[in-house]
Amino acid sequence: MAVVSYMMLVFYSEIVLSTDGKHRLPGYAQKYLGNNWKNISFFIIFVSFVCALLAYLIIGGQFLFVAFSSIFGGSYLLYFFLFFILGSFVIFREIKMVSKTEIVMLVIMALILFWIFISALPKINISNFSGFNANFLFFPYGAMIFSLWGASIIPELKEMISKGERRKTLKKTILFGIIIAVLVYFVFIVSILGVSGKNTSADAVSGLFSLGSGIVRISAIFGFLCCFTSFITIGLTLKKSLQYDLRIPGFISWIITIFVPLTIYFLGAKDFIGVIGFAGSIAVGFEALLIILIYRACFRKKLSLEYKIFSCALSVVFILGILLEIRYFLV
Repeated sequence: MAVVSYMMLVFYSEIVLSTDGKHRLPGYAQKYLGNNWKNISFFIIFVSFVCALLAYLIIGGQFLFVAFSSIFGGSYLLYFFLFFILGSFVIFREIKMVSKTEIVMLVIMALILFWIFISALPKINISNFSGFNANFLFFPYGAMIFSLWGASIIPELKEMISKGERRKTLKKTILFGIIIAVLVYFVFIVSILGVSGKNTSADAVSGLFSLGSGIVRISAIFGFLCCFTSFITIGLTLKKSLQYDLRIPGFISWIITIFVPLTIYFLGAKDFIGVIGFAGSIAVGFEALLIILIYRACFRKKLSLEYKIFSCALSVVFILGILLEIRYFLV
């Protein structure tokens, strides 16, 4: 999945770098595929981003609840709204505050992850890694592709990097971003599963009770920071897509961005695993297929045999992912 994600992000970066002006995916679809595709693509990314924002709201509130409810009291709903208000405020302030916030949080997250791993290392049980059920072989697909997908940030990176260095810097950023993500996930998975085993919880950190309440609280703070940085990045991207591609005023774009996922939550979509499975397999799957179509249209005269083979293989992966998720949903 890391290789698949890397290849897709490189394809999307080539589209972004080869197109003048400020656009998001609907804008690229309109330019290279036609006006009808603009509406189709906007619907796809809107569903994808809303699912992502909803997932981060659900689990971000849970992390805050685990971290602070034993100290300050209060229900899960209170911490859910606290996460929502903080994230909404940062999205409202836009890119400069997002950049500063994420740099600080990245350092804090790295330190916390190191502490989690050192604390878990003496209590890791090798037998916890031995469980396997073939019926669930493809069950993690949606969550994995969701966790590795970073297409929404590519246009943002283009705007942050000076023009003369964009191509080289952007490709390096994608490569090292994927590598770092995989390494971080690996360390986190080994730490959590090695200690919790079959007691691993949906939010991962609640199952670390054997390490004591302190490490559970710190792990929950780590989870909150991960969710919060992703929430504000995706929220900002959706807000700008509404502004740039649909010409919706900034304040209205912000209102749509933050209140649509909130409304869906209160309509009953509260299962974190179900939401990220849908977001990764179906929403991201269609988004990836759309990027492949745009790339083919953008570089129609320059398509190599290697790209044609890669694009067909990638299309099969995403189509199978969509079909398998539908199967899991129906069963």
